[in-house]
Amino acid sequence: MKKQTRNTAKASERMRPEYDFSRGVRGKHVARYASGSNVIVLEPDVAKHFPTADDVNETLRVLAKLMRRKKSRTSQST
Repeated sequence: MKKQTRNTAKASERMRPEYDFSRGVRGKHVARYASGSNVIVLEPDVAKHFPTADDVNETLRVLAKLMRRKKSRTSQST
């Protein structure tokens, strides 16, 4: 089995000149990411009906409320 070789070029040789991270802040968004952000990718046909995250969240909240209501009615009738 062959060993994998790593590219040992210096970072300045690998980076394109138009990439400027000189004012970048390391870990700027790590706290928000660690707090439990979930990223969900919508299929294009679904995304055209929900153009913003607020639209998606509002619709899901209404759907969840309807599901809870239906579940409570089902459990009361048995």
